[in-house]
Amino acid sequence: KAGMVVTFAPTNVTTEVKSVEMHHEQLEQGVPGDNVGFNVKNVSVKDIRRGNVASDSKNDPAKEAASFTAQVIILNHPGQIGAGYAPVLDCHTAHIACKFAELIEKIDRRTGKSIEEKPKFVKSGDACIAKLVPSKPMCVESYNEYPPLGRFAVRDMRQTV
Repeated sequence: KAGMVVTFAPTNVTTEVKSVEMHHEQLEQGVPGDNVGFNVKNVSVKDIRRGNVASDSKNDPAKEAASFTAQVIILNHPGQIGAGYAPVLDCHTAHIACKFAELIEKIDRRTGKSIEEKPKFVKSGDACIAKLVPSKPMCVESYNEYPPLGRFAVRDMRQTV
């Protein structure tokens, strides 16, 4: 809402919101689910870009993730996926290449129970827990805390994996 101090992640730019609008009409504030635009003070268009996440600087602000652990279900991949694989991740509005640094465990898609510790490869139909490392600064959050920022799709050559 107007007057709120927001921080953009992962660039760490902090500024004050001047006004909020939806469909060219001024609003008191935006609430979850609203698709709003907002005007901020003293920030150049070069300082923020698509994929940045704006959050309340005083209440658990979003931060850059140098790496993160994720549950991944392989739906459609012609071969095997192992450590070093680097597809594009689409997470909220960011599209960033991320490397599978480590396959931590293969799990059952339905129960989440561990099937194999530190598998060498996973293939179509498998689910795993993997450590991912973004190639550029990226903002992701735990799905349990902030579902929209913890959900992603993996693409390789424009195909969903």
